[in-house]
Amino acid sequence: MMIDFHTHILPGMDDGSRSIEESLAMLQAEADAGIERVVFTPHFYASQNSPKDFLRRRKESWGALLPHMYRGLPKVSFGAEVQYFEGICQSAEIAALRIAGTPYLLLEMPFRRWEDRMLDDILEMSTHPDTIVVLAHIERYLSKVSPQSLAYLRDNGVKIQMNVSIFDKRRSGILAMSMLKAGEIHILGTDCHSMGHRRPNWELLPEKAEQLLERSTEYCGIYDTIQ
Repeated sequence: MMIDFHTHILPGMDDGSRSIEESLAMLQAEADAGIERVVFTPHFYASQNSPKDFLRRRKESWGALLPHMYRGLPKVSFGAEVQYFEGICQSAEIAALRIAGTPYLLLEMPFRRWEDRMLDDILEMSTHPDTIVVLAHIERYLSKVSPQSLAYLRDNGVKIQMNVSIFDKRRSGILAMSMLKAGEIHILGTDCHSMGHRRPNWELLPEKAEQLLERSTEYCGIYDTIQ
């Protein structure tokens, strides 16, 4: 019962897959790892596209890939990895970038110290009807935000996503296991971009970590919602 919540598999959308062939190879790698569902989360940058243009491009990319899909590949869902920008909490259009049929919005934060206004924006977005913010690849930001601020965000309904690559190193893997056991991580993803660098890398996930996720009511709730 596993889902890849964070991927860049749709061809030609961003710095992820460059071709239909590579997208199919990535999906097959997901299937080989036992992943049942993959969420397509191409990058969304408000400075480059409007939500309307982004959704058009995403539909066109899926339209090109769909005829080549074959039996045995994971089921798919559609979302976006939305880059934070000032005033994001005031943008009504951003809701269209949630994972289809769910309240979950994957949010990529800036790689710098998180200021109070950023935390306020995240919390305000979380108060929008039918919106649950999911912070992407939190391991990149653990030096940018205090544990107290993260705990406060979680206490107010914000979900936390971590990349499987954190288990590649012993020290970071111990930290990840500790956070999983404490319920501080709600879901994992590969953040895969290609079959070379940043490929689907579920082989890094320890069996104990997968078992922790599958026993987590938070994870199971997210999994069921995306079905």
